[in-house]
Amino acid sequence: MLPQKQAEEAIVSNFNETEHEGKEEEKQEDQSILSVKSFLWHGGSAWDAWFSCASNQVAQVLLTLPYSFSQLGMLSGILLQIFYGLVGSWTAYLISVLYIEYRSRKEKENVNFKNHVIQWFEVLDGLLGPYWKAVGLAFNCTFLLFGSVIQLIACASNIYYINDRLDKRTWTYIFGACCATTVFIPSFHNYRIWSFLGLGMTTYTAWYLTIAAFVHGQVDGVQHSAPTKLVLYFTGATNILYTFGGHAVTVEIMHAMWKPQKFKYIYLFATLYVFTLTLPSASAMYWAYGDELLNRSNAFSLLPKNGWRDAAVILMLIHQFITFGFACTPLYFVWEKVIGMHDTRSLCLRALARLPVVIPIWFLAIIFPFFGPINSAVGALLVSFTVYIIPASRPYAHLQKGLCPSECSRKASNLHAKLGGNVRDQHLHRGLGVCGGIWVRWLG
Repeated sequence: MLPQKQAEEAIVSNFNETEHEGKEEEKQEDQSILSVKSFLWHGGSAWDAWFSCASNQVAQVLLTLPYSFSQLGMLSGILLQIFYGLVGSWTAYLISVLYIEYRSRKEKENVNFKNHVIQWFEVLDGLLGPYWKAVGLAFNCTFLLFGSVIQLIACASNIYYINDRLDKRTWTYIFGACCATTVFIPSFHNYRIWSFLGLGMTTYTAWYLTIAAFVHGQVDGVQHSAPTKLVLYFTGATNILYTFGGHAVTVEIMHAMWKPQKFKYIYLFATLYVFTLTLPSASAMYWAYGDELLNRSNAFSLLPKNGWRDAAVILMLIHQFITFGFACTPLYFVWEKVIGMHDTRSLCLRALARLPVVIPIWFLAIIFPFFGPINSAVGALLVSFTVYIIPASRPYAHLQKGLCPSECSRKASNLHAKLGGNVRDQHLHRGLGVCGGIWVRWLG
């Protein structure tokens, strides 16, 4: 089994060849490397991955975090965001390690991924077997399904603050049709400009909330009584949990990179940037409005109607279209693989094949017009498994056993000889790290 560093080098080599081939094809189509199409459409750099991760983390939840603070209190809200964000970054790192190992194994077997996007359930299947594949597939698909539903409901909820002449269900019909156009975006490789714009839009909205709250000041008789009830406390915690639930698309984002081994710390850097958006905006809104937020789950509902707020609403609507695409694209891939259309190069054929995925999402959004309870349920039941439990459980322990570098093995063998075989009781006193510890336990 290849050590992790060797696995990364193998992938680098393979990607250099793939990238070279891709560039040759682009030159045949368009002699200009810096063409507008390449700039807007073909993204595979570390920066593209960072924009995708950061943009995907912050969506409608930005508008519901002040509501969560009114349930949790200021201190708990801040601490839980930091805790969930950092632990989520760690599990994203674990997922990246698993992806690197899986891909290196397959490429060693001469498997070509030119027209195939690797997904999380395939990584689990290749490394751990069909049981883990079924678990990963079930949780990821269910999470992405309801995540897409939430985006459609949120679109209708937000536009209502600008135009209330139509009811929310009618707006859901309209935005469902608009979001269905995401079937024409082939993969995360093609979200370059959308990720960039999406993050800019959420940045504007977050700082609008912060500045508007401070300009407005505290309302008369403002109270900050949270936390008051245990059920409200945990409801708020699950909504914050949902903020860092982008792991369902981590593998697909990695696969879209030219050099996926660079992904290791990208999710962490994206999370740190997200903190600069979520912490100030939620804290400022809770400071200004306090317990009033308990009855207003959407932050827009408390802010005065003006051009700044309308701009924020419109930008969030566009961003939710992007987030809908992020959530649906992995579902598109799964469906394509089921019906045997995944390697089809025709964009129109693939778009037509993807439509059956959008229709049930659209239908569910029309049936359930309130996203608050869905947010909490998704956070409690799905994000906890998708983001934390599955990545941090047996797969990583299994991988560490399989990925221990030969250097760790050599050091463990030397230590075993020096200690005369009494390794089981003494290996923890040596600086061999996690891998070395595992090898020493085997030797003991």
